[in-house]
Amino acid sequence: MGLSEAGAIQLEPLSLPATAAELDGLASLLLDAVESGAAVSFVLPLTRDAARAFWQTTLSDAHPRAIFLVARQGSRIVGTVQLHPAWAPNQPHRAELAKLLVHRDAQRHGLGAALMQRAEDEARGAGFTLLTLDAKRGGSAERLYLRLGWTRVGVIPRYARDADGQGWHDTVVFYKDLASPS
Repeated sequence: MGLSEAGAIQLEPLSLPATAAELDGLASLLLDAVESGAAVSFVLPLTRDAARAFWQTTLSDAHPRAIFLVARQGSRIVGTVQLHPAWAPNQPHRAELAKLLVHRDAQRHGLGAALMQRAEDEARGAGFTLLTLDAKRGGSAERLYLRLGWTRVGVIPRYARDADGQGWHDTVVFYKDLASPS
């Protein structure tokens, strides 16, 4: 089943400030990701309040050129991805892609790839020509990024704790040059 068959999912920029319902939806999405073992900076136990506070801070402290995309199925947020501009004055062309999250109920329908493509399109429109990201080595995100044409730079061992807090995982660093022809 493709994205178009997954039940009227709309990809759109998140207007800031986010509503209370959007913050709750994003918190639910983050909780689902961590509970499923995703390597997204958090470990269990993660409370709903902590997840909501993360989103509140991230959205309120965002750089003016930051881009937040959400995927909605009806009023429910089922996916998201972020682009954060580089802070350095000599890197106005670069952004970091972060927190690609797809709810377990919406996975396996092409939503992750659709969010990535939309993020790349939005990045080009905002004048970014170089994107970077990192992903857990051996995870589904690593496979997705390779399939979408991202370039694997290398591996950093024992980069972060697993979501269960028990072990460590390596991270793979990627980039995508949006200025060169695909």
